[in-house]
Amino acid sequence: MTTRLTWYGHATLGLETDGYKLLIDPFFTGNPVASATADEVEPNYILVSHGHGDHVGDAVAIARRTGATAIANAEIASWLAGQGVEKTHAQHLGGGYQHPFGYLKLTLALHGSALPDGSNGGNPAGFLLTTNDGKKIYMAQDTGLFGDMSLIGDEGIDLAVLPIGDNFTMGPADALKAVKFLRPKTVIPMHYNTWDLIAQNPTSWADEVQSETNAKVVLLSAGESFEL
Repeated sequence: MTTRLTWYGHATLGLETDGYKLLIDPFFTGNPVASATADEVEPNYILVSHGHGDHVGDAVAIARRTGATAIANAEIASWLAGQGVEKTHAQHLGGGYQHPFGYLKLTLALHGSALPDGSNGGNPAGFLLTTNDGKKIYMAQDTGLFGDMSLIGDEGIDLAVLPIGDNFTMGPADALKAVKFLRPKTVIPMHYNTWDLIAQNPTSWADEVQSETNAKVVLLSAGESFEL
């Protein structure tokens, strides 16, 4: 079974696995580096890691158009339902659930989560997905470095997707430490170069990671994909 991850720019990811299409943190409208528009994606599931506008993004419009199920913490799931999203699934940190596309667990993330209208967005999260054929994919989304990434690494991570932009999330130095904690086979950087405030050199980071760890770094341009 092939699993394909697409980076749409910033922290917006697409994941196709076992015939299902997942969309993670769908920020297209207003995203200066977006490689697609909100009208071009057709997900079965939308995962929202936290409440900030550059992650909730177009989730409501896409879910209402496509009928996709939105998966998020309970506070965000409730908020999405109040915005007219018909199908939601609430989870919380440390809790996992066997969805049709695989077993999804919400992980710790060090960040904020207030929703665009000021509503309570609960606790921010990352996503640890075990696909139906046993691949482990960790999408950290917006987070700082934390030591329990080593526990996530104990799962045996095939692919980690990590922020490197600094200022709002881990920067390159802490993201390198995260790779050492996680010990993934492959790592893809994200959440950088959207704006000048989070400008980074991913090539330099990749060189450091590959010289100091056993991980392979895959650098994607917005719109490009990687197959596991």
